[in-house]
Amino acid sequence: MPSLNPTRPQDEPRPTVLIIDDSADVHRLLKANLKSEELEFISASDGLEGLMAAQQYTPSLIILDLDLPSMDGLSVLKRLKELSKTQQIPVIVLSGQQNPSDKVATFDMGAIDYITKPFEMTELRVRVRSALRMQQLVQMLAQRAQIDGLTGLWNRTFFDRRWSEEHARCTRHAHPVAIALLDLDHFKDVNDTYGHPAGDMVLQTVARILQRECRHSDLACRYGGEEFVLLMPDTATHEAAAVCERIRAAVEAARWARLPNLKVTVSIGIAGCSGVCPVSPDQWVEEADRNLYSAKRNGRNMTVSADLSVAPTWASRTTSG
Repeated sequence: MPSLNPTRPQDEPRPTVLIIDDSADVHRLLKANLKSEELEFISASDGLEGLMAAQQYTPSLIILDLDLPSMDGLSVLKRLKELSKTQQIPVIVLSGQQNPSDKVATFDMGAIDYITKPFEMTELRVRVRSALRMQQLVQMLAQRAQIDGLTGLWNRTFFDRRWSEEHARCTRHAHPVAIALLDLDHFKDVNDTYGHPAGDMVLQTVARILQRECRHSDLACRYGGEEFVLLMPDTATHEAAAVCERIRAAVEAARWARLPNLKVTVSIGIAGCSGVCPVSPDQWVEEADRNLYSAKRNGRNMTVSADLSVAPTWASRTTSG
């Protein structure tokens, strides 16, 4: 899971600034005077080149001149704010125009700042720093909206979005992918016997086990209540089953210092596909849910998996645990 710390860790990439200006002198001046800000720079000398660079690199900030060859700055700004991949990137406009109507037009189109040439470097440096700080806070808030408050895992909203993306990638490129639904066995009894604070403690502990036992590429999410979902990109069904069996065994082996008589187990349903997927995202989740309830019906504390690429019944179920 990405860090929620608003400060930049040492190993995190530097913010990238795309400079779109037809003057080589402006490029040299900006790079020389912003060198102390620990930034990476991308250069574009006209509007079309700038648009292509913005879509390819999705920089942290764009500094955009209004007087450009081939495509003027206002048209570039308008297009940047129309494209889903670039519309959230903050844009500072540089211009030799002092006309208030130009400033109003750029702000109406979504620019966050307007600086007139010739500019004073200290002022520009402060405005760049402020824009990057604001962008970082916006990204942090957006990320927090996708985090489950109790467990710290990704939430259902995040899963729905990423699952849609991974399913589309699987459809286009036939990459293997698997999902697993995990449900704590007899969780209502935990709440009824030990109280809801104990239930919350169990959910938090299981979330830590999930994070510890799953691989770096896996995405562990809280699906709702006592249910979790694990999204495993580039993972064949038998590999997903091995990961989930490790999680199941770790939950069963957990010891609860404050509740020595507590025993917690988990049932897991897996649905994976090693080639072009034959089902919709919803049907895929339904298959994982069927396997989860198969695990419940057959005694709980087990994993049941199915490979959806196996015709004609979608699934060839395997049970372990």
